[in-house]
Formats: sequence, structure tokens, C-alpha cells
Amino acid sequence: MAELDRRPDELAVTGDWTYAPAPESRDIVRLRERYGHYVGGEWLEPAETYETIAPRDEERLATVGQGTEADVDRAVQAAREAYSNGWSALPGSERAKYLYRIARILQERSREFAVLESLNGGKPIKESRDVDVPLAAAHFFYYAGWADKLEYTFPNRRPRPVGVAGQIIPWNFPLLMLAWKVAPALACGNAVVLKPAETTPLTALLFCDVLRQAELPPGVVNVVTGDGRTGAALVEHEGVDKIAFTGSTEVGKAIQRRLAGSGRKLTLELGGKAANVVFDDCALDQAVEGIVNGIYFNQGHVCCAGSRLFVQESIYEPLVEKLKRRLTTLRVGDPLDKNTDVGAINSRMQLEKIEELVASGREEGAEIYQPPCVLPEKGYWFAPTVFTNVAQSYRIAQEEIFGPVLSVLTFRTPDEAVEKANNTPYGLSAGVWTEKGSRILWMAQRLRAGVVWANTFNRFDPTSPFGGYKESGFGREGGLHGLEPYLSFDDSEAFGG
Repeated sequence: MAELDRRPDELAVTGDWTYAPAPESRDIVRLRERYGHYVGGEWLEPAETYETIAPRDEERLATVGQGTEADVDRAVQAAREAYSNGWSALPGSERAKYLYRIARILQERSREFAVLESLNGGKPIKESRDVDVPLAAAHFFYYAGWADKLEYTFPNRRPRPVGVAGQIIPWNFPLLMLAWKVAPALACGNAVVLKPAETTPLTALLFCDVLRQAELPPGVVNVVTGDGRTGAALVEHEGVDKIAFTGSTEVGKAIQRRLAGSGRKLTLELGGKAANVVFDDCALDQAVEGIVNGIYFNQGHVCCAGSRLFVQESIYEPLVEKLKRRLTTLRVGDPLDKNTDVGAINSRMQLEKIEELVASGREEGAEIYQPPCVLPEKGYWFAPTVFTNVAQSYRIAQEEIFGPVLSVLTFRTPDEAVEKANNTPYGLSAGVWTEKGSRILWMAQRLRAGVVWANTFNRFDPTSPFGGYKESGFGREGGLHGLEPYLSFDDSEAFGG
């Protein structure tokens, strides 16, 4: 045997398996120094401004317009003009072409949008890259397919667009929430005034360049940035025919009170406190992965996050042990690092809310576990957290934390699991982990939640409707159901009355 073919007696094997940093380059994103409002296909210079930052290190990213009542009024007028002067009368097959263009451009510019989404929002780049941007494009593709089929979609009814839709989206999924709302509105022939969240306006502003590339007629989509005052001005404007809001339950209630009796259409997708129910016959390791995805995905900034974990008593100890061990492998850090699992909390205000609720859990007697991890010195960070020995009455089991915090409770029977899971003012989502198909169906019939996942969690698809019960709102987004909020029906005409 040649000398080179001989294996050495000892192989040099490293004992350090630490991940090396794998940062995504920011060079693909070209930020302007200053952004105005996008109205009527043009950029308007704002009268008032504020700074938007990167939550990972509090770096200033850009100056953004703070929308006033006058700005909102101009946007609504531009939308009304576009709606009345051709867009609403355009054949569905022609509207579909614009949606297809938008979808393709989002795919072509996916890396640019993913980097900006993580930079401005704080979520890990692998989530923006693999979930948010592809799903946003998929929604435009999906609703493009419906645009010329509306008359067949609702048999014996005559659908027509509502008019001008005012849309207010949150900061946890800025681009995806934009797609959820804009795509069906355009497919149905409506014009849009969109207000992105105050802390995450940049992907919506970059989307305006996609509209330019797609050559969408001016005024069909308008973007006015700002805080809650801008959203309030949009809700108050009499020229808006429909409001779609995703955000906190408190704000949703205020919007509903304001629009009550006005005749204007409203859909609300609000808070949640989802139950993730794990039975003793589940695939335990698979369930642990689903639990982690259900609460630590996007730092827990998910309205349908599985923040209440109900475990059957017989498997409580091994599940909690496996869960704690799994938490030690989560990497917390730079959102632009492709190895990061848990990124930055979106804002200082949200971080303070999480800290306050976690402190209340300690005070009420719950047992806290946080894996050892070094948090960056700059920016807004919170370690993945698990509470055990939690009672139903504790605030951490009742209030939406909207952060990477899990409360673990137990149950003995399916009836008890249903009773405890439904003991909440919310009803947005739930998860069931069991090998029995009959039990999945039994639970799904009884859980008061708009979405019930079986042996998975946080799975989304454009064809599937999403929405809640009780204080989680009303109306559905996604799927065939997502078209109806953007349509009105003249049934008497359809039947010849």
C-alpha cells in the first residue's frame, strides 16, 4: 500500500461544533434616505416624518412619512378616481395579468425583500427567505387565478367590487399581510389605501416599486405610512367603503365601535392565545418540533402562536425534558445570520410588554426556564422562555404575550383538554397532536378556533382561509372565503327581481 493510502492511527476530530457566522449581505438593498407617501402612482413629500430603525441594533434605516388626515384624504381620492375611471370596469382577465406580474416580480426580487424584511422587522432571514416572501408571491398568483372567475365562484349571485378598501396591517408579517389584503382586493376590482405598521414600513414602500414595474394604473394601490393616528384617519374617512384590520384586539374593538351602523364593510383579524394540545399517543419528538415552531417562530410575534401548551399528564415529564433540551439548541442572534433561529424583538415597546408579563408569571408562582444564551448588547432581545406549573388563572395563560414565551399546562381526558383550551376570550387557532384520526376530528369539532392544525403548526397556504372566533375577530382571509369581504352582491338582480 502506498504511503498516501494508509490511514493515520488517529484522526484529528474537532470537539467544537459551534456554528460559524453566516451573515446575509445587505448590499442587495438600496435604501433611500427619506420616504414619502405613495399616492396616485407618485411619491408625495410628507409634512411630518419619523425614523424607522433596525431592532437588532437600533440602527437608523430611513426617514419615513407620518401620514396626516390630508395625506389620507389625498390617497382616498386617488383610489376613488382609479376605481371609477377604469379599474373596477376592467375585465377580470386583465386584472389578473397585473397580479401575475406582481407575483413574478416578487419572486425575482425575493432576496431583496427577504433581507429588508429581516432588517426592518428583526425576524431571522431564513424565515423571511423561506416563508414570508414565497407565501406573499403565492397569494398574488392564487388570487390572479380567481380574478376572471368571480361570476362562477358565487353561483346565482352577481358579485361586484366594494369600492375603496382601507387596509391596516401589523408589524409581525409586513409583506405577507400586505399580500393577504391587497391581492384579493385587486382581484375583485377594488382600489386600495394601505397603511403599514409604524415600525415596519420599508417592505411596503419597496412594494411600491413593484407596482411601478408591473405598470399598475396609478391610484389603484396607495401607501400612506404612519402610526395609529394615520390608521384612525383612514378608518374615519367617509370615502372608504371597506376596512380590513389586522392587529390588537383593543384597536379592533375601537374600529368596530366606530364603524357600527355606518354601512361600511369590516373584517378584523385580532389577537390569539392558541392552545397546542398534545396527547400521550403522539410522536413525541415530532410534537416537540411542532411546539418549538408554534411559539418560537418569528420570536413568538404570531397572532396564532401556540402559546398555551396542554400536555396529557402521562407524558408531561418526558415532553418537558425534551423541550428544554431542544431549547438549548436554538440560536438567538443577528436576524441576517442564516443560522439564527430566534431574532430580535420588534420594538422596545414590545420588549417591555414581554418583560412585564414574564415578571408577572414569576410573581404568580410559575416556574421559569430559559436556556443559557448570550444576548447581544445592542437592540431588543429576549431569550426563549418556558413556564411550567402554570395555573389557568395566571396572566401568562390568559393574556397574549406576543413574544417567545410558552406556558405549559396539563390535562387528563379529551373533554378536559377541550374545556381548558376553550377557556379563553380568543379563538384564532389550535393544534392537536395524536396518532388517532378520529380524535383529531373529535377535537376539531369542539375547539372554538378558526384554524385547527393536526400534527403540525403554523402551516399556511393561499388556498386555505384564516380567521378567528370571539375576540380574535371575524371574516376570513385566504382561499375562496378571502374574496367575499371585497365583494358586494346584488342577488335580486341575479335572480331577475
